[in-house]
Amino acid sequence: MELEKRVQKDIELFTKNCGEVEEGIVKSMARKYYEDALYYMEKKDYVTAFGCIAYAHGLIDAIRLQSGEKVAD
Repeated sequence: MELEKRVQKDIELFTKNCGEVEEGIVKSMARKYYEDALYYMEKKDYVTAFGCIAYAHGLIDAIRLQSGEKVAD
């Protein structure tokens, strides 16, 4: 899968996953990384966009782990 499509898929998955966790400072930080990913996608800097969205997913996973939920594979 080419990098642009991979990042777009991860951005869509983040939108779904973000809606499944409670509000808080960590979720707010995750959203900022998501917004950064969108910005870098517009600039066609897919490597940086991928890094941003991967970090955003990690923050959402941290919220889930802290609340005792299972982290998505």
